[in-house]
Amino acid sequence: MFPSGLFSVRTLVLLNGMPNTSTRQKHGRRTRRRRRADPARNELVSSSLESAQQCLFNQDYGTAFAHYLLVLNLAPVFKDFARESFRFTLFKWAEELDSLGRIQYLFDCYEQALELFPDDEVILNSMGEHLFRMGFRDEAAGYFHKALKMRPDYPEARENFYRVANWLVERWHFFMLNDHGRNQKYQQAIQKAVQKGCNTVLDIGTGTGILGMCAKKAGAAEVYACELSKTMYELACEVVSANGMGGSIKILHMKSLEMEVPKDIPHRVSLVVTETVDAGLFGEGIIESLIHAWHHLLLPPKRGENEFGEQSATGRVIPAGATVFGMAVECSEIRRHHRLCVTKVGGLSMAAAGELHSPVSCSSEPDDSMEPYTTERLSRLPGGYKPLTEPFTALNIDFNNVQELEGLSSREVQEIRLPVIQQGELDALAVWFQLHLDEENSLSTGPQEDTCWEQAIYPFHSAKGFVLKPRDELIVEVSCRDAYLRLCSVAVLRDGHKISLDKLMDSQYPVSNPNPEAELCSALACLQTDQSQARDFCMLECSEMALLNNQDYHQSFCTALAKLISQLKVKCQNQERGSAFQSGPAVATRCASPFYVLDVSEGFSLLSLIAASQGHVKAFSSVEKKKQQEVLIRLARSNNVSEQHLEFWLNNTEVEQGMLQRPSREKLWSAIILDCVETCGLIRQKLMEKASLARCLLEEGGRIFPGKIVVYGMLVESETLLLESAVQGQEPTLGFNIAPFINQFTVPVHVFLDFSTLECRHLSESVELFVLNLMDANANYINREVKVQATSTGRITAIPFWYHIYLDEEISVSTLGQAAHWKQAAVVLQQPLEVRAGEWVRLAVKLHKSTISILAHIESTPQQME
Repeated sequence: MFPSGLFSVRTLVLLNGMPNTSTRQKHGRRTRRRRRADPARNELVSSSLESAQQCLFNQDYGTAFAHYLLVLNLAPVFKDFARESFRFTLFKWAEELDSLGRIQYLFDCYEQALELFPDDEVILNSMGEHLFRMGFRDEAAGYFHKALKMRPDYPEARENFYRVANWLVERWHFFMLNDHGRNQKYQQAIQKAVQKGCNTVLDIGTGTGILGMCAKKAGAAEVYACELSKTMYELACEVVSANGMGGSIKILHMKSLEMEVPKDIPHRVSLVVTETVDAGLFGEGIIESLIHAWHHLLLPPKRGENEFGEQSATGRVIPAGATVFGMAVECSEIRRHHRLCVTKVGGLSMAAAGELHSPVSCSSEPDDSMEPYTTERLSRLPGGYKPLTEPFTALNIDFNNVQELEGLSSREVQEIRLPVIQQGELDALAVWFQLHLDEENSLSTGPQEDTCWEQAIYPFHSAKGFVLKPRDELIVEVSCRDAYLRLCSVAVLRDGHKISLDKLMDSQYPVSNPNPEAELCSALACLQTDQSQARDFCMLECSEMALLNNQDYHQSFCTALAKLISQLKVKCQNQERGSAFQSGPAVATRCASPFYVLDVSEGFSLLSLIAASQGHVKAFSSVEKKKQQEVLIRLARSNNVSEQHLEFWLNNTEVEQGMLQRPSREKLWSAIILDCVETCGLIRQKLMEKASLARCLLEEGGRIFPGKIVVYGMLVESETLLLESAVQGQEPTLGFNIAPFINQFTVPVHVFLDFSTLECRHLSESVELFVLNLMDANANYINREVKVQATSTGRITAIPFWYHIYLDEEISVSTLGQAAHWKQAAVVLQQPLEVRAGEWVRLAVKLHKSTISILAHIESTPQQME
């Protein structure tokens, strides 16, 4: 329920209507009688305004909001006067509703606020933030976009819009539209089908509308399209209309699975075109979509090879089918993101951790929390990869055969034997496909192809790995359960014996044994192991697994924390000696109590346990998930860390906002660990606000970890970053004007980059761009100018950046190293900047919240990079 009085406010507004509050008298042919002043109404407005201000002072935000609604509905002339107070009241009341889980009421309040202030960019942006946090990304984007239209220089809305744009219009859309070969092959296949009589077309998952427009341009009489994403649907409508086809292509904002004839389209169509495929081919639901289309939306398929009837009387699909390929690979980068690769982390033995691996698995008993595969671009993986088998054909599928589509999930599991071609550790099966558009045109997503596609990765989970050797045969099972393509490495044939990989994973089979006979005997013995006992299992995100495997980071933290604790102990001992003849007992008590360390890292973190292992430390962890807490408890026991020295902070905190506070009334924190850099390569949002609060909670001599972050960058020329950031060139895409519309979603900062494998030319040395001091607020600044000398001639297209994270003045870790669990980010120019070797480039660097923006110029020629 709303706070007392809100219902009566809304009722009063309805009963009294919206008064005409214009101060300018209207003149017409007849002079209207001016409305008389209503003393009762004026008194109500005055008393309600006073009550709103009093409630605001008393922090009764719900009642204050109700009073403000009444005042501003009855007397809109007060809007400018009360705007700031009304905003503040709305935001505070929304926070309370959010914490209470009253989400519908929260959005009702925002809708009421926007009825009063429909063009208020601050309220629009705040509404978008709530929607985004709750997963309504399409709707959030609309509010951020409108806020930017109201005020183009509003930095909060711009940052939020860029953040949501990465979700709604993924970067592959740009790469795909810049892939001229792919576009032409689709156009040729569609043109050929239409010329053969397929004159009614449905484009499923239309995106920008390009395939539907190809069909219309080829001469199709009727073209329909559907798109589920609200953002992409609106974009497609704009694109189609701008290309003069608004009246001839009907676009529906819905799933194709919900479409019916004649409700949504007047009759069945003769051609379906689609590219609703992902790196694993079936992950976007193409099988389900095509089965539904054949039963409800498409004309019947052609009946055999010798049927020469009119194509318009039969149905077909582009693409016509696909062939799936795979190979086994060794890859340390994949390995460290999916399973534990180390035995010690920060001085802690990991033997008691249990089974830890990523949520990517094709296990025989999958659950909803598991994904069968992840995706990577093999050609860009740091450290590369080693093929352990030749590529093999995993599956063929005919999209024009509905019986084959329907029988896919019930197909028997196929077992394939793969000869091993070179020795290496089995880390994953890498999968790609060839998409057969028709008899003549096809597209490949293979690792050697220069396309927008990634490959599907099916990781192999084993705590100690398994080394394949030449003359081994790897047995792989292929199935399509739940309409997902699943590949699983199940066994190895070695010297006539079959070694089950599932059982070896359970028994912690070693990587290799110098004695081949002993190795084989050990493997066979594993088959007899009793598997009945329950195993400790915990699932971590891929980024959390990579963090756990980052030994340099944990060891650096361990060293820096030990140094701080040692310094605090010395300080306490000195105080104790100096106060021996004064207030000795109080000082002794203070020195006897443990040092308090708070870890507010995001997700799974061992840092609290590493702190607790230092001795004389009580550490507080922000790990929330029960299974992950159990891992820390097991590790604490096995490493002789008392459970009394490790506490889970959020178990005793009702709201997350309460995390940064005193550990007790009498104590302050000796150290607070902040998670400063997101895995994607950006500074975490609200980092400086958290640091400001953390400084107030430190005891004298205490520290924030890290104490300082230094941002480094470099001038580069990278065609790849340009292709992934916007549709390039002045020429229309296949003759269609698409670029101006989709380029609205260009984001100036690219994330999740691997700078070590990015195709680029370095045009300068690395340079310090910015410093964030978390311990000393006075050392910080908002803007900084940096001069960089070009070492090579070329076009500056981007400035990749990374961080050196200083745990103290001497100990630091870099987010750029190959062992780092972080990726990098890059600021991309909208227009490349020509530079000659030896010239100086002036960079104006600005950090607003977590977003870095840069202005670059040579000899007063500005180019905006944000």
